[in-house]
Amino acid sequence: MENKQIWFITGASKGLGLSLVKNLLNAGHAVAATSRKLDELVNAAGTNDNFLPLQADVKDEAAIASAIKSTVEKFGRVDVVVNNAGYGIGGSVEELSDTETRDSFDVNVFGSLNVIRQAMPYLRTQRSGHIINISSIAGITANTGWAIYAATKYALVGLTESLAADIKEFGIKATIVAPGGFRTNFLEPDSIYIGKNPIPEYTAVRATHDRYLKMSGNQAGDPDKAAVAMIELAAMENPPLYLLLGSDAYARANEKLERLSAEIKQYEARTKSTDF
Repeated sequence: MENKQIWFITGASKGLGLSLVKNLLNAGHAVAATSRKLDELVNAAGTNDNFLPLQADVKDEAAIASAIKSTVEKFGRVDVVVNNAGYGIGGSVEELSDTETRDSFDVNVFGSLNVIRQAMPYLRTQRSGHIINISSIAGITANTGWAIYAATKYALVGLTESLAADIKEFGIKATIVAPGGFRTNFLEPDSIYIGKNPIPEYTAVRATHDRYLKMSGNQAGDPDKAAVAMIELAAMENPPLYLLLGSDAYARANEKLERLSAEIKQYEARTKSTDF
């Protein structure tokens, strides 16, 4: 394959990660992919000479270092790094404990940081590469009931914006991918966590959770089409910093832009009144 790339993907045993692995292998690319449960990954993705399944928890930086080293040893380099591992967490700030909140950040944010830190020495040496961080439309505009999830995804957006500027001089690119709802198992219990101590007064939060959980299996997004979009993204000479996936993500982002623009303009005089 003339334009064969070497991909490293976390959280690949299900959802968008698994769709990406399968589509990449079908297209002739080489893929190293991680999961906490190696047997689930192998059973889901199958075997292929271009596929390196790896057991690694993104919270364990030493395990991630070993996984990336194994990738380079097998394939000679790494071209595209995808931080896909993560899970949803529902509840208001008051309802979620410190432990529940920190666990979410450990996977969704610090797990991605572990991967970036361990991948960067290889990418810098190559003077090439592309880091794709899977955020969410919730990392651009947040909904009722998902404060901590949104906080983790907003964190990915902020760090990727700065990362892209930091690594540009090395010829390395970075993109934030912000999906909307896709027809995966993301809304199933093994991918989403609802706080164990709900407070009855939060009726709007409960209603939002009920509405979202009932969407499972009926989301508008096709995960295989999302995978194709990400493969095309990685082939671009000048990829965007942001890539939204799904018509719902597009609509929500534009609504946020209009609302934010109107509010900034409304309070322009008060904003500028603080200058010397």
